[in-house]
Amino acid sequence: MEPGVVIVGGGQGGYQAAASLRTEGYEGPITIVSEEAHIPYQRPPLSKAFVLGKQDLDRVYLRPENYYADHRIDLLRGERVEAIDRAASTVKLRSGAPLPYRYLILATGARNRELPVPGADSESVCYLRTVDESAEIRFRLQAARRVVVIGGGFIGLEIAATARALAKEVTVLEALPRVMARAVAPVVSEYFEKSHREQGVDIRLHTEITEISRGSVGFRPRGSSERQTTIEAELIVVGIGVVPNTDLARAAGLHIANGIAVDEFLRTSDPNIFAIGDCAEFPHPHARARVRLESVQNAVDHALAVARTITGKPAPYTAIPWFWSDQFDIRLQMAGLCAGFDQTVIRGMMDNRKFSVFYFRSGELLGIDSINRPADHLAARKLLAARKRVTAEQAADETVNLKDL
Repeated sequence: MEPGVVIVGGGQGGYQAAASLRTEGYEGPITIVSEEAHIPYQRPPLSKAFVLGKQDLDRVYLRPENYYADHRIDLLRGERVEAIDRAASTVKLRSGAPLPYRYLILATGARNRELPVPGADSESVCYLRTVDESAEIRFRLQAARRVVVIGGGFIGLEIAATARALAKEVTVLEALPRVMARAVAPVVSEYFEKSHREQGVDIRLHTEITEISRGSVGFRPRGSSERQTTIEAELIVVGIGVVPNTDLARAAGLHIANGIAVDEFLRTSDPNIFAIGDCAEFPHPHARARVRLESVQNAVDHALAVARTITGKPAPYTAIPWFWSDQFDIRLQMAGLCAGFDQTVIRGMMDNRKFSVFYFRSGELLGIDSINRPADHLAARKLLAARKRVTAEQAADETVNLKDL
């Protein structure tokens, strides 16, 4: 077999890498090796429209099945790469066959972080990462009356909103003192906490899960020795983050940091091997640091950057990160990376549920969170990409047109 591009992982990044290679004019063999039985699909609907039953499986798929044959992309489903032989430029498949490569793209993604408490393997506990896990939650939601969500991040709150839309009794248990604490400023956390409470979600902050038994969750205030409180639930959904899948790269001797370490072109310590998406840690000029991001935008833009490098048009990866989350009738759109901010200002009115929060560090704009203000979000991405100077006073003044800046 002629060596071509082998892509390990059939998620958003893996699909996009193959599609972008063809768009950029690559004519050699392309093979995607995916452990899942499904063709590549979108993950964002899994905590929202799909789990609600408003979107069927065909609409979750990124492309119909015939797309891959039509574009000469070999899709090996239900297959696993067991090892990388860098010296021979091959990967060993679970089926035993060696698969040669000229370039290897690791799009191995991440896996759910497991809850380390007694009973966490109870059959009443579900996680959400794959379409099969989402389908299981959708099925169980039909019969459940009470739902406990462990984790007050994006996935946890999206599932909470989905369950409330189905009129379930919902309790969210979060270890930190505020929801979405690792991603947003306190003012945004407080807004979303208030919104969830108004919709009937019971949110318990700064909690420590002590045990799970069939149909119940035990917890107490974090760091205390108080007697535990128990909540009954027919469905328990755990969403406490993910862990990058680096085992394959580590075993191959590639450099690992907080993910598979890559350079500004997404190359690993082996120049013929790239890593993209949730599994990759890369230098970001906007953050002025090495980061690992978990987002559709990051996976898609990584894939395009690698496709251009392979087809002879390399450029350092500099895309501005952006994210979104839908909860009830609230759309949160985020642009930039806001770690280390020392000032925030609000544009718009929180009372009318349409406002943006601008993050600054030493007077420099780091990022913007927009709640039901899509125009601010689009302007934010352009401002950040152009590195335009915006003062806190300009950001807060609605008479200042962000487009003009």
